[in-house]
Amino acid sequence: MLAKLTSKNQLTIPKAMTANLGKVEYFDVTEENGRIILVPVRINRADAVREKLAELEISDGDLADAIAWARSGE
Repeated sequence: MLAKLTSKNQLTIPKAMTANLGKVEYFDVTEENGRIILVPVRINRADAVREKLAELEISDGDLADAIAWARSGE
């Protein structure tokens, strides 16, 4: 099967290639020896939030403090 790379650097994957994957929105993309490899990824939204909190160096204690402050009505 052929897939065309558009001028906007987009690639449409033929439906026959994705039919058995179920509902997939994201793919991990790598290159090996001149080949593009796509691996379906199912993103867990909670994992994305945890990753962002870690990136911002926000701890469980920081969250607990913020919740306590918000509930205090100050």
